[in-house]
Formats: sequence, structure tokens, C-alpha cells
Amino acid sequence: MLLFAFAAVLLLAVLVSSLAHRTILSTAVLFLVAGFLLGPETTGVLDITADSPIVATLAELALFTVLFTDGMRLGWADLRSAWRLPGRALGWGLPLTLVITALLAHYLVGLDWPEALLIGAVLAPTDPVFASALVGNERVPGRLRHLLNVESGINDGLALPFVILFLAVAAGSDDLHLTELGTELLLGVVIGVAVPWLALRLEKLRFFSASTQYEPLNALAIGLLVLALGTVTHANLFLAAFAAGITVATFGERQREAFAHFGELIAELFKLAALLVFGALISIGFLGEISWPGWVFAVLAIVVARPLALAVSFLGAHLSRAEQFAAMWFGPKGFASVVYGLLVLQAGIPAGDEIFHLVALTIVLSIVAHSSTDVVVARIFDPATTPAWYEKLRQASHDRRARRTPDRNQHRRP
Repeated sequence: MLLFAFAAVLLLAVLVSSLAHRTILSTAVLFLVAGFLLGPETTGVLDITADSPIVATLAELALFTVLFTDGMRLGWADLRSAWRLPGRALGWGLPLTLVITALLAHYLVGLDWPEALLIGAVLAPTDPVFASALVGNERVPGRLRHLLNVESGINDGLALPFVILFLAVAAGSDDLHLTELGTELLLGVVIGVAVPWLALRLEKLRFFSASTQYEPLNALAIGLLVLALGTVTHANLFLAAFAAGITVATFGERQREAFAHFGELIAELFKLAALLVFGALISIGFLGEISWPGWVFAVLAIVVARPLALAVSFLGAHLSRAEQFAAMWFGPKGFASVVYGLLVLQAGIPAGDEIFHLVALTIVLSIVAHSSTDVVVARIFDPATTPAWYEKLRQASHDRRARRTPDRNQHRRP
């Protein structure tokens, strides 16, 4: 039934995809709603619970493929040449988002500090998937698209140590396993760099050469090797995936181009399947179990936590108003938060179920809000489709600055 449901909704998504690219209609929301309607507590078509193996497996595979394909869009040269804005978002924005979300969870919902910091770490990562019309629009400034891509690709791995640390504290563990955690992170980076580098070096030998037909499978084979080795060695799969993507982009430009379209389609399939399964976990009864402070928390976690954190992070960054607004707003919660929320639920801590409810609600609201507004915000950067109200606002701001400039010059001595 899951396969049948996914195939049917996928066909519907394909048929409406052209309309979705032009309007606020979102294929992500379509799969989320379909999962909601087919879930065990709604119509019962899909028999899926939060502890079903398919849930965690799909979420992890989706996040792995997303990070691998995200990394393929970047190379080390790209990161070095345009690191200033992503550095601000990661160095200041991520911890500030975590802290602000934790404050909201503690004072609004009443969670103890370890649990509040834990939910802050779970909801700190962002996902550009639900802002695809913005990230994939060539008319949107390149530095903004680069900022959102790099930030979302790296913050998943940066948030993971905090999730594990605060989870151990919330569980009352005396041993935080910091050495084990550091080993997993380091091993993930080593595997993510070594495997693609060796594979690309092999192809340059005179004994090997990929045919045009098989060339797109080269990067796929590399990704599968990284996934397999990371699983066997218990390395951090998400850091391994992103590091592998960046390594391929750096040392294998031809393989990167051959895999680009194919890889995006694979990632899209996993993402949509994970959304269908995640939607099946949500029901009217599930949402009804959340208190009104929990609903207020979920809304403020979206409209206050990241915007406020990014506003502080970008002080003096000389971004335009439109670019800063887009960066502040598009911090959608996605697959990393789903995976980390499931980790919390499966850990069995006393507040695990409440945290998962709050995380799930925040993700649902984020998917609906961000995937339905990416087209609208992207139009601000497209002169042919810029709303009239925004043009008037921008012109009025320009006129005010023009009037103030002569006034300042008049007070200057010759």
C-alpha cells in the first residue's frame, strides 16, 4: 500500500508540477497532505507508526541524498571564495537560533533547560528543499543562493553534536561520550573525502574509462560506497555525504556535470517518499495533543527565532533589504530535524514524546509556510514579475536616501 500510495501521489505531483512552479502550490505540501489523509489515524490506508523502521530509514536516506547532491553544487574553491556570508549564518546564526528556540521552549512550553536546549538543537538546521523556487532561480542573486545552499548543507552536521550532547544530558547520562562523538564526526569527514578522491584517481588511470552511458552512475557508485562504509564503521553519515559531494565537485568536474540532473531526481524521490511517510505520522488527534502554548512555540520558532538570529548575524554585512529578508525568512525545517526528532523519540527520555510532537508541528508549519512562499519571494528578484507594491516601496526608500544625501553634504565644510 505504501508503494501504491507513493506512485499515485507521484503521478499527481508530476501532472501538476508545471503549475506548482508558477504558483504557491507545492509538491512538498501535496505529499505531506497525502500522508496525513492516508495515515493510520485518519483513513488507515497506511499502517505506519513513529517506531516503524521505514520511517527512520527513509528519513536518513533522504537526508543523505540531499546532502550529497547539495555538496555536489559546491567545490572547495567556491567555499573559500564566498565564505563570508555563510560563515556569519553558521558562526552566529546557528547558535543564536538554537538559544532563542530554547528560550521559547523553556518559557512558553515549560520544558526544563536540557530538553529546551535539545529541541533548540533539533530545530536549528535548515533545508533549502522547501525553498527550491528561490534557491534554483537564476535571477535570484548568486550570493543569496550560495548562502542558503552552503548554510543548509553544513548546519545539519554542525547541529548533530549538540543534539547528541543535549540528548545525553536530558537522559541523565554521566558519560556524554564526547570522544566517541568526535570519532564519528572525524570518520565521516575522512570517508567522505577519501572514497571520492580514490575513485576519481582510479578513473584517470589508462586502464579505466567510463562510457557516456555509465558516466552518471560514477557519482552514484561513489555515494553508495560512502553510505555503506559510513554505516559499517558507524561514521557520521551526514557529514560523510556532504564531504563526498564537495570532493566530487572539487576533483571531478566532469562527473559532477554528468550526475547533476540524475542526482537531483534521485534526491527528489527520496525526499517526497520521506514526506509521505512523515505526513502519515500526523493526524488530527496527534495535533490535538499539543497544548496552545505548543502551537505558539511552533509559530514563534519559525517567525522569530531564525529571523532574529540572522538579523543579528548580518549586521554590517551590506546585504540589500530583499536579500536579508529572504535569508531571514527561508530557514525551513526539513529532513535533518525529522531525523533528529526521531532520534529523540527513540531514545526514550521522559520528555521525548512531547519534544517529538513540538518538532513535528514546527516542521509541518514550516513546510507549508516556506514551500508556499518561495515562488512569491523569488519574484521580488525578477524584474519581469516583481509585485507593484514592492517596486513602490523600493522606489520610496531610494527617494528618501537621495533626499538625505544632499542634506548631509550641505553640512560639510568645503
